Amino acid sequence: MKQRNSLTRQTPAEMVEPSNADYVELGERSSPKLDKYQKVSIIPLVFLIFYEVSGGPFGVEASVQAAGPLLALLGFLLVPFIWSVPEALITAELGTMFPENGGYVVWVSSALGPFWGFQQGWMKWLSGVIDNALYPVLFLDYLKSAFPALEGGLPRTIAVLVLTLALTYMSYRGLTLVGWVAILLGVFSLLPFIFMGIVAIPELEPSRWLVTDLGYIDWGLYMNTLFWNLNYWDSISTLAGEVENPSKTLPKALFYAVILVVFGYFFPILIGTGAIPLDREMWTDGYFSDIAKMLGGVWLLAWIQAAAALSNMGMFLAEMSSDSFQLEGMATRGMLPEFFAKRSRYGTPLVGILFSASGVLLLSWLSFQEIVAAENFLYCFGMIMEFIAFVKLRIGHPAESRPFKIPVSTAGAILMCIPPTLLILVVLAFASLKVMLISVVAVIIGLVLEPCLRYSEKKRWLRFSMNADIHDFHSAYR
Repeated sequence: MKQRNSLTRQTPAEMVEPSNADYVELGERSSPKLDKYQKVSIIPLVFLIFYEVSGGPFGVEASVQAAGPLLALLGFLLVPFIWSVPEALITAELGTMFPENGGYVVWVSSALGPFWGFQQGWMKWLSGVIDNALYPVLFLDYLKSAFPALEGGLPRTIAVLVLTLALTYMSYRGLTLVGWVAILLGVFSLLPFIFMGIVAIPELEPSRWLVTDLGYIDWGLYMNTLFWNLNYWDSISTLAGEVENPSKTLPKALFYAVILVVFGYFFPILIGTGAIPLDREMWTDGYFSDIAKMLGGVWLLAWIQAAAALSNMGMFLAEMSSDSFQLEGMATRGMLPEFFAKRSRYGTPLVGILFSASGVLLLSWLSFQEIVAAENFLYCFGMIMEFIAFVKLRIGHPAESRPFKIPVSTAGAILMCIPPTLLILVVLAFASLKVMLISVVAVIIGLVLEPCLRYSEKKRWLRFSMNADIHDFHSAYR
């Protein structure tokens, strides 16, 4: 590590962008300090991505309620090509170009400068923490039928607190542990739907899949449900520095995860709408449990409920890892005080975990729909900056090393970003005034927070430092 302010004493010659020959090794480097920590291999990485994005079909039921079977099926079949595939490809290219913790913060900082990199980090971290506030609540929602005391009041509050602390401790114990837990939870969460598909075969009526009513569609609920269930592909980039051979492992893991996620959504909706007479009002969170009971009996119902509850644990662990390593990556680039870069003996960013867990507890009072809408709004802002960074790095640094490069020209890269950008604008248009106001306030806080941190650095109230091994196009402007 070296002090950030030492960079200001560089000569003009030292501040010139490094040559391509120097930068070719970017995808191969790793910090010597981090080599002692065990890296994440491809199978745990696939399931970490799976839980960053999906966790299973729990929560997609509202798409059928909002738009009917046909549009729900088409949505989870076609929207991945508009949104998920481009986002995963961009993550693969930029994640291998900058194989370090911080992910999208590093991309935006390198393309647009550290100020906008900080804004990206603030919005995406806050979006992730808001998202993570859902999972302890949803976990208890699946248990309250068996334990009515968890429905509200002090017992529920205590349960949320205990569950959050327990999962936070598991995150603290190491990313490798989290990855293998994700594998076990992922297999356990998807298997009951395969069994449900087998027992449903005699009951399937393909004509039910074509039912739609264009005059009775809740477009806001439909778009938010699709977007919430198909985003966050870029989250895995925040811990790229923990991945074993990221230049090869990260693109492969993203490819396999896209297939797993799309199958994990499409197949259960296909079975549920094809085997059971349609009642759109019944398609709310948890309805797959009722379908399981109708098709397979109480044992399949219990399995689905257990899988749903444990799936929320997997999503919490994956999101907590992403959020905390993002803060660690920002600290190594001097955007946050250096205590965020401190690691525990398990290799985990302790301060980042504590900050992220505190945010989860503070936001757990919001309702489910408010949480989904608020995180979508902030996430959209962040994604727009990612697309701009992706295109600008293609234009400004075309010869830089990209171990994985999307096989399109610069013009193709621009065209690839247009459909997901249009989808972002649609999602933003459906946001309520309350969500817009909350999100704008959050953005303003980030705009004020960054200058405050720089002022505290100038006054030496907080200590900032920057890792000497990292590559930064904008180091000359610090």
